[in-house]
Amino acid sequence: MSQRLKQFLLARLQEPSTWRGAVMLATALGITVSPDTENAIIAIGLAVSGLLGALLPERKGD
Repeated sequence: MSQRLKQFLLARLQEPSTWRGAVMLATALGITVSPDTENAIIAIGLAVSGLLGALLPERKGD
């Protein structure tokens, strides 16, 4: 992996929006399940997304 790509990926992993997006994407890609399980997956995804948004600081201009 090139140094430039590695730096780019590491910079993105430090951004809360990257983690929120990853959680939302994982939640949206769920398999077909019962409505109760689907609601639980959505609730957990939203809870994790909210927790990350509350705990991870936003980076100020780079």
